[in-house]
Amino acid sequence: MKLASYKCGRDGKLMVVSRNLANAVPASEVIGNMQGLLDNWSELAPRLNQISDALNRGERQDAEPFDIGSCAAPLPRAYSWNDGSVYLNHMRLLKQLLGIEMPSERPLTPAMYQGGSDTFLGPLDDIVLPKADEWGLDYEAELAVITDDVPMGVGAADALNYVRLVTIINDISYRTLLGPEMQSGFGPIVSKPSTSFAPVVATPDELGEAWHDGRLSMTMVTSLNGSVMGRPNAGQGMAFTFRDLIAHLVRSRHVGAGAIIGTGTVSNEQPLNSAEVTKGGVGASCIAELRTIEKLVTGEYRTPFLKFGDRVRIEMLDSEGRSVFGAMDQQVVLHEPLG
Repeated sequence: MKLASYKCGRDGKLMVVSRNLANAVPASEVIGNMQGLLDNWSELAPRLNQISDALNRGERQDAEPFDIGSCAAPLPRAYSWNDGSVYLNHMRLLKQLLGIEMPSERPLTPAMYQGGSDTFLGPLDDIVLPKADEWGLDYEAELAVITDDVPMGVGAADALNYVRLVTIINDISYRTLLGPEMQSGFGPIVSKPSTSFAPVVATPDELGEAWHDGRLSMTMVTSLNGSVMGRPNAGQGMAFTFRDLIAHLVRSRHVGAGAIIGTGTVSNEQPLNSAEVTKGGVGASCIAELRTIEKLVTGEYRTPFLKFGDRVRIEMLDSEGRSVFGAMDQQVVLHEPLG
């Protein structure tokens, strides 16, 4: 089934969404919000599945057109947001940009930090920030899962049993601030504003064979001001999968229902023989990666970081070219201080 949260109070109003993202019905006859569902998944999910099946058969008289403009993040706030970095190509290029030495061998454990989870952005919300290109504002197209309660010590072999929902995100970053924060030895704070979420989350069974072994083999498409910047396959190039990320997270603690786990920027390796990486290649899912490629090929950075007024669109397409989770389509807007 597919689910969304319409804007309503702090925790949203849970909606069941049709497979084709055309229609939706409130889930209020079962539960009011997403966190309530996740807290009681085994009891409530089967009832919501019945609503979903009826909606997809066209049997719900209360169905209404799905309104992405009314969507908050599917989980508007969460107890835990944990982001990894699992695509080797992205790690290699980003560390080159930041001047950080990359180990010659595959890392033994995933890189991961715990980010701010008290405020997330909906798919059409403006990205309102005090600085843009001066601080190297960047988008990062990522995969994410939302878990049930996960006991401490669960291994990679069993980790996917606790994945309840899958979606995509834009992990907005300030690149100029990120390097010094990473080099301090602690996780990023100032360099990581609120993360944006696609309008819809899906249960793993909804994704078919594309969801396999903790990977989602679909195309992540990122556009900037109408121009496609990246279209990598999210199932390729992962040094670690969601199996590994979850097992790493619960190695020394329990994780509560509603924990969100991200992959880091989706990235595929490609020949570095042209700065025109978005033409004929898979491109890049963030500006920092594109700039690094440009520097390697031409000796100079050509693509600027985000500026006020820029618009970023991110969505995932299945093998038939259909949007799976709906699109994030957001404009960068200057924050006006109070007073």
